[in-house]
Amino acid sequence: MSSNTTRTVVVTGASSGIGKATAAAFAARGHKVIGTSRNPDSLAEADRVPGVEYRALDLTDATSIDRFATELGAIDVLINNAGESQAGPLAELPGDAIERLFRLNVFGAVALTQAVLPGMRERGYGRIVMVGSMLGSFPMPYRSSYVATKAALRGFATAARFEESPFGVWITTMEPGQIDTGLAERRTKYIADNSPHTADFTNFMAGLDAAMSKGIPPAKVAETIVAAVDSARPQPLYAVGSNAPLMFLIRRLLPRTVMERLIASSHGLKR
Repeated sequence: MSSNTTRTVVVTGASSGIGKATAAAFAARGHKVIGTSRNPDSLAEADRVPGVEYRALDLTDATSIDRFATELGAIDVLINNAGESQAGPLAELPGDAIERLFRLNVFGAVALTQAVLPGMRERGYGRIVMVGSMLGSFPMPYRSSYVATKAALRGFATAARFEESPFGVWITTMEPGQIDTGLAERRTKYIADNSPHTADFTNFMAGLDAAMSKGIPPAKVAETIVAAVDSARPQPLYAVGSNAPLMFLIRRLLPRTVMERLIASSHGLKR
């Protein structure tokens, strides 16, 4: 995407964190930016980015997605960022909570992608970024449902880019590591009373939350997303934060069993 070309960009979940920073980055470059929020009318002025048009979108509601897509018009860039975080032992995660997480983190993003792809193909240009997580590449305990949604996003993106790149439409995945977004305060946690996992879960989540508070700012992720969109041939995967280059190198070099032991040891987990 040439820096001299004005494009129309949609950023889901644009009222906070990575979404807000990404919307601001594209708006600062002079692009038309549409940011989504479940209820944009309730956004405080401090949560709004100047130059961004906010529209209502609930990615767990098929009717809301259809209405939003119908009213969009021509879209050049889609940043599928909206999502929620969830934590808890697999054995104790409520089924309805897992289903809702997949509706929001995966199925909503897929539906929105399906809605914009025909127009992108017709115009011969499009960029779609799935905002995943490094947890999709480096699964961690007590994050199984969240890990699964982010791995699913990467799977959709990696496979579909073969299908759409011949038409000038490039789909890529962004995997942030530890980012200081305040997401820890909004993470839903599930742990049963008298759970055998209570001690490990409590210690693990405390360490994770502490690490997130020291993470890189969302603007760093936004910079990488803009660079990916600007590329004539975006890479399949971008990762930033949590020493991403080193972590992916180690994963390529070490056996999976060794990686598993390292992860358990670094978080003080029994194995």
